[in-house]
Amino acid sequence: MSRAGIDAIEIWTGKLQLDLPRTFAPVKGSDPQKYLKGIGIEYSSLPDVYEDIVTMGANAAKQLLDKEELAPADIGRIDVATESSFDNSKPVSTYIAGCLESVYESNFTHANKGERKFACLSGTQAIDDAYNWIQAGRHRGKPALVIATDTALYERGDPGEATQGAGAIAMLIDEDPDIVSISHSQGYGSADETDFLKPNQQFPSVDGKRSVQVYLARMREALADYESVAGKTHPDAFAAVPFHTPFPGMVRKAALLGYRHTIRNTDIEDDLASDIGTQPRRNEFDSNSEFDAEMRTYMDGLKQTEAYQEWYADRIEPTIQFARQVGNWYTGSVHIARYSALHSAATAGDSLSGEQLLVGSYGSGAEAEIHVETVQPNWKSAIESVTFAESLASRYDLSFEEYERIHDVHNAQKETEVEPFTNPDGEFIFTGWGRMNERRYEYRPRQSGNAS
Repeated sequence: MSRAGIDAIEIWTGKLQLDLPRTFAPVKGSDPQKYLKGIGIEYSSLPDVYEDIVTMGANAAKQLLDKEELAPADIGRIDVATESSFDNSKPVSTYIAGCLESVYESNFTHANKGERKFACLSGTQAIDDAYNWIQAGRHRGKPALVIATDTALYERGDPGEATQGAGAIAMLIDEDPDIVSISHSQGYGSADETDFLKPNQQFPSVDGKRSVQVYLARMREALADYESVAGKTHPDAFAAVPFHTPFPGMVRKAALLGYRHTIRNTDIEDDLASDIGTQPRRNEFDSNSEFDAEMRTYMDGLKQTEAYQEWYADRIEPTIQFARQVGNWYTGSVHIARYSALHSAATAGDSLSGEQLLVGSYGSGAEAEIHVETVQPNWKSAIESVTFAESLASRYDLSFEEYERIHDVHNAQKETEVEPFTNPDGEFIFTGWGRMNERRYEYRPRQSGNAS
């Protein structure tokens, strides 16, 4: 079986930003530390008037194709993962393909196109589809283009409003990849849940407390399932552990749970026993309530140990740095976490070639997937070629009044006319609706004198 995985990436962020501790918090009467330390988000990325999931996805894809010197005819399939789709029939991939074909001489006529939906998990599922397509030998030597694109907006006043975000990540999936190869083994945890859903509505219905419980339960199941086919995991075996990151505070919970699971019956558990004891085992207790109480006590102690805090600082903290700056990107979230970890390592000059990442993806409804990725020799140059950090610095900083107006623009139930806050420059933009209520797009060439 050949190696297959992520060969190249590009990222497009919504061009507006909302400063949570300094702009959002004062209006809400909240302590700024609620966002900085609790939720863990400083800025949310939001789309300008002319941006949506198609423009962001198409812009990320164009950056990727141009960088890799590829044309539409070189691509064998396009899969778009989103939970912000606006059409129940025509997939977003066809809109993005149409945008790209308008600026290239070739087309995607012979590329398979699709749209994946399983909440935030579908970005990883689309990568899985491309991986399987390559391994089955059906790709004709061509790579797949996987795009995760979302506008994660919540109804005004909803607790989730502080976790909003918008952006797209385009990934080239190919044989002999430059960034990471993906393990053949995978683990899954799935159940019929109603923790987060959008039944024919734009803004989600969320049971926040239940959603946290479901996230952790499915991750635990997926990790156990992965170990059943790939063998026992150990926390020191992975250079980083990127999780789906609806907000960094959620990752803190998942990381502690994962660490507890992976140190069970290891030298680490034995070394910590003199300070916090060994992990409670269910068969040692007469009732679930007694077991749960003892486990909570153990987890509280584990979180305070030097061993855990060092592991978290090394393996988890680097994965959430960009999530702090953009908020939740739904289907792109775990892929931003992977990029964040690799970008941090490249900046620090770390040598990761041959190291492994343990990737935990999750989608409400609900399912989690665990797989392992191996960092490839050319990873550093591939990561350093991504200009995401620079684009974050150029976002327009919204006042709260401006935020209210742009939120209304993207609320499908409202008709609001607002002038754009930024000028489109070398990018695709939304221009209005066609005769069958389809969305229309065009490319705005880069203005003379601007850097390419």
